[in-house]
Parts: sequence; structure tokens; C-alpha cells
Amino acid sequence: MEVDGINWGPSNGYEIKDYQLSPSSWNRYEECPRKYWLSRQGLPKKIGMPIVIGNAVHNSVEDICNVDISDRNPSEKDWLPKLSSEILSNHWQLQKDIFFETSRRSSWKKKSYTKAKEGLDKALLMLLSQAKIIDIDLPEITIGMWNKVRDIILANEGTLNSECGKLMGRLDLLLKDVDEQDNEIGWIVVDLKTGRPPKGSLSKTVNRQLRFYRDLLMLINPNHPPIRTEGWYTSNQTMHEATGLSVIEDAFSAWKSIELTENPFQATPEEFSCGFCEWKAWCPKWLVAIHDDTLNRHKTFSDEVVTLINFDEEEGLASFKIMLPDGTDGELRASEKSFGAFLSNQPLDQLKELQNNGYDGPLFLGSTRIDGKIRHLGDWSEILPWNPLLKSIR
Repeated sequence: MEVDGINWGPSNGYEIKDYQLSPSSWNRYEECPRKYWLSRQGLPKKIGMPIVIGNAVHNSVEDICNVDISDRNPSEKDWLPKLSSEILSNHWQLQKDIFFETSRRSSWKKKSYTKAKEGLDKALLMLLSQAKIIDIDLPEITIGMWNKVRDIILANEGTLNSECGKLMGRLDLLLKDVDEQDNEIGWIVVDLKTGRPPKGSLSKTVNRQLRFYRDLLMLINPNHPPIRTEGWYTSNQTMHEATGLSVIEDAFSAWKSIELTENPFQATPEEFSCGFCEWKAWCPKWLVAIHDDTLNRHKTFSDEVVTLINFDEEEGLASFKIMLPDGTDGELRASEKSFGAFLSNQPLDQLKELQNNGYDGPLFLGSTRIDGKIRHLGDWSEILPWNPLLKSIR
């Protein structure tokens, strides 16, 4: 759903440039350049329930906003809960199919559908409140009321591309900003957030993300009205405005830094960036940082690079020898330490598959739970070949 008169830039920025800067790629590069470089190599990605919930809610909001209700009675009630449930159920199944087609995944949690339903309902209530329709339960929302919501929606799920093709951003919602008399006074860029809301102000990265959307929209629409940008957190139905100077100049500077090279970008190991990195099985610098104490070892959960000593696939039991870095490029040497582990679900299946395929090299164990001298690997864990990437494979 897009209103005429708004310029979104070229339909496909990749037709102009081989690579683009988005808020997520910018954040990833700043966290760790190597992390960004690895994310662009076409390696298998991880998926978990937060991604499923977020995608299902976002896609459902888009579809609901696009439904044509022009031929329906303005006084009709009880239509919105039924419609939203049908649309969410469809997207939930689509996301489930994608989930089980993804090799790196956590456990499927059927109960998370309730969380997605709550998130969608709250997103709809936030949209209604923006149209000044408040304190009315969804079954009581009439077609006429929803038409007021549609009147303030300029676009949903729109993709912005700078004319030069270097910058790209995807807007969840672009709304009319109206005053108390319902006069349009500008635009509001809205980013729906299904994750944890901020305790106070927006984080620096989220604030910059929202300003990126705002400023890119301004860049390609020079005759724009006043524009505000907000993060809408569905979990507690709060709206947080992002304020600050334009990020466009910094964004163009960052674009120059992210062009892929044959050799890996520099790694900058830190607790946060490494703790939430899904590419450690391909990054030798992380392993060095663990063993030279740049990174702390956690007492409850630990990632390891190991070799397999024994494996009983029927019992789900294995023993591993911990490997140490030998240099900085992923070569290994054996330590004197080993441990036994109980395996179940995904990591058990992964190790079985590796064994069946004849793989006998070193392994990356993600998120082993430490219990004395024993480790546990379950749905929260994974087992991958240790495969340090030293040249681009794109």
C-alpha cells in the first residue's frame, strides 16, 4: 500500500551498486568488521522464535493494511479479530515452513503463537490510537473506524533506495502526522518492534536506525513536509521518538568501508559482538581472543573448538578434546583437557549427519551448558565443522 507522490528512489538499488548500506549492515560493521564480512559470504544463517514472531507480526500488519474493505458496511463489527487471526495463521505457517527448511535452528515453540497474536493485536491498537481511536476493543472496531486508520497510512513495508543506490532502508509504516483537528502536519516514519522495549531512551543503534529511515526519506523527497520517526514497541505499546542530527553524511562515509574484499576485514573481539555472533565457526580471531583472555569464559555456557574422541549416537553421549589456537588463522593444537557431553535434538542430529558424511575434522560447539565436568548440548546448542574462512567465497 503506497500513496502516489512519495518518491522511494530506484526500485532496486543493487542494479546501480554491487552493495548497499542499510541500518543493520551499518550496525554489524561497527560491532565487528569481520562479523559483517562473514555475514556477506552466503554462510548458513540461524533462525529462532524471535525472528519467526517478528516476521509473522510484520507481514500480518502489512496484509491487514492492504485488505480492500471499500465495499463493506461502515458499521460492521467483529470483522477485525477474525481477519487478523486468519492472516496471522497463514503467515505463522509460512514462517514455520521456513523455520524447518533452515538447517541452523533452535526448537520450534508452538506456544509462541500466543505471543505473536498478542503482538499483532497490540500493533493494531497502536495504529488505531494514531488515528485517535482509543479504548475500544478490537471486536468493536467498525469498518468505518478502520477506514480512518487507512486514511493516515501513506505506505507500509516500503523500500527506500537513494538515487545513487548506496543507501537502502525498509520502512514498516509511513503515516500522516495529524494535529488535534485532524489536519495533516507532516509524516511519521514508524518501525514496529516486537522485541524488548527500552527502559528509558532508545539505544544509540536504534536511534540511528530510525533517523536513517527519516533522513533517507528526506534525501529522496526534497520537498518533504516535517518528518518524525518513531519506534513502536508492541510488547508494552509504547512509542519512542528518535531525535538528532542527520546521519546521511556518516552513512555515505560508512558505505565506503563495507565493500567486500577477498581477504577478511579486521576482527574486533568484544563480549557483546562475539556473544551475539552467529559466525564463530568461521572466525579464528574469536578463538584466539578466548584463549588470550581478551574475552571472558562464561561459567554456565561456553563455546568450544574440539575434536571428537568417542560418540554413542544411540545414547546421545560423546566425549571431546578441547583444541587451542596455534597461530591466528585457525590452525589448532590439542590441549590436555577433555569433557563428556549429553547430546539431544539439533546438536545430536548435526553430529550424526557429520559422522554419516565422513567428516572427522575439528568441530565448533556452540552454547554447551556446563554442569561440573559434564556438558549438555540441546536445542539451544549447535555442532558445526570448524572452518575458518580466510578468503572470500562470494
